[in-house]
Amino acid sequence: MSDLRDAAMSSKAWPFEEARRVLKRYEKQPPEKGYVLFQTGYGPSGLPHIGTFGEVARTTMIRTAFETISDIPTKLVCFSDDLDGMRKVPSNVPNSESLAEHLQKPLTSVPDPFGTHDSFGDHNNAMLRRFLDTFGFEYEFISANEFYGSGKFDEILKRAVEKYDEVMAVMLKSLREERAATYSIFLPIHPETGRVLYVPMKKVDAENYTITFDDEEGKEWTLPVTGGNVKLQWKPDFGARWAALGVDFEMYGKDHSTNTPIYDRICRILGARAPEHFTYELFLDENGQKISKTSGNGVSIDEWLTYASSESLSYFMYLKPKTAKRMHFDVIPKAVDEYHQQLRAYHGQDIKGQLNNPVWHIHGGKVPESDMVVPFSMLLNLASASSAEDKAAMWGFINKYAPDATPESNPTMDQAAGFAVRYFNDFVKPNKVFRAPTDQERAALTDLAKALSSPEAALAVIAEKNAAMGNDDALPEANFASDEFLQSIVFAVGKIHGFDPLRDWFKAIYEVLLGASQGPRFGGFIALYGVPETIALIEAGLNGELM
Repeated sequence: MSDLRDAAMSSKAWPFEEARRVLKRYEKQPPEKGYVLFQTGYGPSGLPHIGTFGEVARTTMIRTAFETISDIPTKLVCFSDDLDGMRKVPSNVPNSESLAEHLQKPLTSVPDPFGTHDSFGDHNNAMLRRFLDTFGFEYEFISANEFYGSGKFDEILKRAVEKYDEVMAVMLKSLREERAATYSIFLPIHPETGRVLYVPMKKVDAENYTITFDDEEGKEWTLPVTGGNVKLQWKPDFGARWAALGVDFEMYGKDHSTNTPIYDRICRILGARAPEHFTYELFLDENGQKISKTSGNGVSIDEWLTYASSESLSYFMYLKPKTAKRMHFDVIPKAVDEYHQQLRAYHGQDIKGQLNNPVWHIHGGKVPESDMVVPFSMLLNLASASSAEDKAAMWGFINKYAPDATPESNPTMDQAAGFAVRYFNDFVKPNKVFRAPTDQERAALTDLAKALSSPEAALAVIAEKNAAMGNDDALPEANFASDEFLQSIVFAVGKIHGFDPLRDWFKAIYEVLLGASQGPRFGGFIALYGVPETIALIEAGLNGELM
């Protein structure tokens, strides 16, 4: 076994822990079907949201981890429950009022309000596949409409008829008395109206594999369970789908966790081994509400990709999957910078450290170098201070800091510069609030501008701070191109003017000069923005020109 596989077998990274659980299923013999099947599910009742992407991204990470520790082939299936009836009209689609007459029809029978596909279900499936293809996922897409209608599900549906009483017994234990009185695992699709019916069964015929029921008008019907005439209720459908496909692993949100024993039991009743599961915490919007496909709250995949790279989104999905995540725009800059911090750390780590690094799982072990010479958060502050309207203006400042960097040699940096301008104008600029300095802050800012005016003035400030603190260290070399030297000047001014704690000094700098209560390491900002430009910014803040 290679060093990589040895390290992977003991790695504490959660994808490897899950992969080892899947591998344990086949420690005695490999799967009869010839591969291990990972599955993700999608209900196309609304536009795919970022949680759907997260499910596929995380499952792919586990699949990659499995392929690292095992030679058994794998397959990833994305299953769309597009035969489900439309229970309510989505609020985030055009011409939504036109959909009202199609309530309870399968999503693949509801007209597409966007006018681009044969049905609403087809439209949402196409959106999902486009999103997944954007990220380069390798997967097989399965439509429930095709799966039921083509006969691929027929054998399991027949088995569900044969085991009807057993499956019903599992379900009835979980239902309230009123619901249990009319419940059936089978949902007929009305031959005339095409609606998915929630009606009790009058007869389930295990010899002919048919069901008999009265529709909502009291008319009796008998339909075969095969050929797409019925679908299963969503809980039985979970277990039946696992049994039909031979699923080995599926993850889902915490809201499904109480149903896991039901899914498992039904799968076993239908003659298959239940898969391994992974339950993740839910995604929330900025108000702490669960993200919903039909309401469209939270950050969408397209919105994230408007302001940051796909890799930063994958990084966000990797972190603490069992902790609830708020999906709002403020998390984007932090995710971008942390992702690049991990990229820079990766190439100096040993195998154990690399396998525990999120970027190994994001890139499937083929980890690139970071070309981000300036943090994204710093770019946002640069856009703020310079009022940059495009990334070309940003590059003028970037090249002062990193003369050898170019858009061609640093494509990620170039992309991030464009993202930063867009993010600043859409989210930061509308919320900026500048204020006038207090007397103490005014005196300190005046001295900071003076200290930045010449090497002699800078060293004099540092010497004064050292003397006040009883520090007899030698003065550093005066280097206005050095982040550390510039930071030491800012630090010295704050100390001389009695800011305690010192973070109040930096908070004052951010609020007076950048219009925000938080900001970058200011020495690094000065190096990037430029010393003369920073002096001019301080003077503008002192003169009230920024407010």
